[in-house]
Amino acid sequence: MINDPVLIHEWHPVARVDNLHVGEVRSVSLLGEDIVLWRNAEGVFAWKDLCLHRGAKLSLGKVVGKCLQCPYHGWLYDGAGKCVKIPAHPEQTPPPRARTQSYSCRESCGWIWVALSDRPTAVPEFPDWNQPGARIFYFGPYDVKAGGPRIIENFLDLAHLSITHEGILGDGKHAEVERYDVTTSDHGVDAKNITVWQPDPDSSGKGDYAHYEYRVMRPLTAYLDKRIGAFRFTMMISAAPLTETTSLVWFMISLSGAEHVSDKAIIDWNHRIFMQDIPIVESQKPERLPLDLQAELHLNCDRTSIAYRQWLNRLGLTFGTA
Repeated sequence: MINDPVLIHEWHPVARVDNLHVGEVRSVSLLGEDIVLWRNAEGVFAWKDLCLHRGAKLSLGKVVGKCLQCPYHGWLYDGAGKCVKIPAHPEQTPPPRARTQSYSCRESCGWIWVALSDRPTAVPEFPDWNQPGARIFYFGPYDVKAGGPRIIENFLDLAHLSITHEGILGDGKHAEVERYDVTTSDHGVDAKNITVWQPDPDSSGKGDYAHYEYRVMRPLTAYLDKRIGAFRFTMMISAAPLTETTSLVWFMISLSGAEHVSDKAIIDWNHRIFMQDIPIVESQKPERLPLDLQAELHLNCDRTSIAYRQWLNRLGLTFGTA
């Protein structure tokens, strides 16, 4: 396991709530650790994917009542991770050491989150989860060959909108990034008063200025609020770290004021945008995000990125950074 002093206490999405039903078992990965994710009638659980008897993967096992059964010798583990039965010795009380390594696991805003610490931070909440009249969408996850900090910084980057996403999120003739406000606190980074010209910001077919706000909620989770009149689009991104240079990227969207746009069109539109980002982010060198501001050239348009790097440095993040 990659033992980063910051990220082990953070929550990371590993699955959709509606994609893991009672009785199902799944193998997931996080920070270099193999994890078995499973659900019984009482809830969902995340453990180290290892039976202590002979090292078999518990994710190859099955749910038996309230327990998870190892596929090799049938040891039964209850929801607390304690072995309660050994089929080869049914009368024997399993030894106290026969228990799994359990991780913190929560369901929130349609995602299953896992933290590798028993003292995790608060689970990130999508601010628009219960917004009246808003539609909620999910897309992803995407398996991206890039570190989480690089992916989040790309999400915060304003100058690439008119270049990488020209014709969708920007226009090369309106590439200038006006000055905007950035503040940093112990809780993250906020960027406000951002105005971006876009060819079709609200699916009306007409160009207009969109008003953006960004918020870095956690080291690998960020949020965007975009508005044009009654149209409001918000997005939360979370880059779950698999290794230092690979991530599983999850998106959650809230949309209001665009009832004429179909669900499929919204998902397809956002998928198209992120597919333009992936090859660029995967190409960036160094792979690990430099926190030393002298390592790369920065301009006024990069103020959110600068604040993000400074905040990560203050937190003491080592994973995916240089």
